Amino acid sequence: MIPVKWSEITIHTTNEAIEPISNILHEAGASGVVIEDPRDLIKERDTFYGEIYELNPDDYPEEGVYVKAYLPVNSFLGETVEEIKQAVNNLLLYNIDLGTNKITLSEVHEEEWATAWKKYYKPVKISEKVTIIPTWEEYKPVSSDEIIIELDPGMAFGTGTHPTTVLSIQALERFVSEGDRILDVGSGSGVLSIASVLLGADQVKAFDLDDIAVKSTVINAKLNHVESKIESRQNNLLDNVNEQADLIVSNILAEIIVRFIDEAYACLKPGGTFITSGIIQAKKQEVREELEKNGFEILEVNQMEDWISFIAKKPEAEQVF
Repeated sequence: MIPVKWSEITIHTTNEAIEPISNILHEAGASGVVIEDPRDLIKERDTFYGEIYELNPDDYPEEGVYVKAYLPVNSFLGETVEEIKQAVNNLLLYNIDLGTNKITLSEVHEEEWATAWKKYYKPVKISEKVTIIPTWEEYKPVSSDEIIIELDPGMAFGTGTHPTTVLSIQALERFVSEGDRILDVGSGSGVLSIASVLLGADQVKAFDLDDIAVKSTVINAKLNHVESKIESRQNNLLDNVNEQADLIVSNILAEIIVRFIDEAYACLKPGGTFITSGIIQAKKQEVREELEKNGFEILEVNQMEDWISFIAKKPEAEQVF
């Protein structure tokens, strides 16, 4: 059998652009994404409650980050790379800083890729209760109330250890109550939906415009034995959603969050909580103003590295705008 050849595409960009570029690569058919951020080399590990990676400094850029993905070498490769370049450049329309924005290609064999990329992913405790582990790692809980989430990072959307995800899960841990009904807007891998159920939610509806994300949420929900409580479907934000939820969580770009804050207010029960993450410093004030304009009371503003998360509340007494 002739080994399959893969092309490693490397995009030298910024931390801000990691998630949208990762989504572009997955939509282009990438088999796995690896993030090489030099800040991981000097990061204080207690920020994430434990070790994440086994790191080699030679793999990292001096500034910015490398986002690497793997595409099969076939007759469509050139066209696929051009589509990726165009989609990445289009992020400038959303005022996303692309930094160096240099794209390079190199060839790797399937057997090398199949094992090499796994070295980046280890079990990581990201909050007081929640630990995320890749499916192939053996892990023994260190306490009786520890919540374990299994993910396969090769499917899509990373390992759940990005600061925006960590901020979201830390907020969920504090605000999810037993029996809650939750909406996860822009569900990605489904990690926030899974965490919500394991923290006590009775039902989660997970929405994502990307069909890959919808499938990934379904797969990961089954992996964690919570599929009966998570409904994953393709949907544009909260369009045509007529739910009354106890909590809404959304970990996506600030430019997208501000588009549906009014719908989020309408879909929350009085006293409900809205957790938003994925917000860069430059967009912090814009999101705050939009939340307050639509009637939300801001309970907390949290930060990890360059990322911001808001925890907002719909007042107990309905307000008219």
